[in-house]
Amino acid sequence: MAKPNIGFIGLGLMGSAMVGRLQSLEYPLTIMANVSRPRVDEAVAAGAVEVTSGKAVAEASDIVMLCMDTSASVEGRMRGEDGIISGLKPGTVVIDFGTSLPASTKALGEEVAAAGCTYLDGPLGRTPAQAVDGLLNIMCSGDKTAFEKIKPVLEDLGENVFYLDELGSGNAIKLINNFFGMTTASAMAEAFAMADQAGVSRESLYDVMAAGPLRSVMMDLVKAYGVDGDPSKLGFSIRNAAKDVGYYNQMSLDLGTTTTMSVSTNKAFKAAVDQGMGDNMVSEMVDFFAKDLTK
Repeated sequence: MAKPNIGFIGLGLMGSAMVGRLQSLEYPLTIMANVSRPRVDEAVAAGAVEVTSGKAVAEASDIVMLCMDTSASVEGRMRGEDGIISGLKPGTVVIDFGTSLPASTKALGEEVAAAGCTYLDGPLGRTPAQAVDGLLNIMCSGDKTAFEKIKPVLEDLGENVFYLDELGSGNAIKLINNFFGMTTASAMAEAFAMADQAGVSRESLYDVMAAGPLRSVMMDLVKAYGVDGDPSKLGFSIRNAAKDVGYYNQMSLDLGTTTTMSVSTNKAFKAAVDQGMGDNMVSEMVDFFAKDLTK
């Protein structure tokens, strides 16, 4: 059975790993450069067709995939004369793998439905390294029939593919998940920095904490840098963390409620970005707190 034509926009760290996975499974791909060239060039060298507009991506595709940084970026590629919506063929499924605001996702869903197509949100868990092997967690929501239609492709990309009901639910769950994860990472980073101030070794602190119920994968990922000096284990930038926690705050406002616990996390990540650490990995928040505690 012929594999569907895939359109892909957003070949950053995660997107390029996903494109590589799809190419290894011989999916026909049409791609568009969004920010960086090197990964686009690699995909083209491996057989992908490059086009210059979202409209052209949609015209060539049965499934359009987006893996971009912000809701504004997604909206910009979806709308307009040369946007994806303008080139959609009836029956096409569009899926946003980025972490977007649920309200934005729902609005785009209505516009895509008006074009005779279906919009899904499918934010991702795990890392680009796991994407290479098709081991992502995919949190998909929207029309169930469209989900079932593209599920075989999603299962080639993810080890765990969740269907989470109505459109926007995937993004809501991802934002809650990332708020919790980034708050945990920040707390561990500050704990290492406080150990410095208290004159105890970071490794000793970790050994004691890891022997009890606090032990977690996130703790180990922050320890990889805080103790072992390797920031690559947690392949998620401070800039992206700041965006996601900020979106969590915005979601709470859109829902007519307020968030208490995320305030300090949001403040810390925003301050780190303002200090030029946006492209550093989240585990390097240890350095931010180390400086912050010595002021």
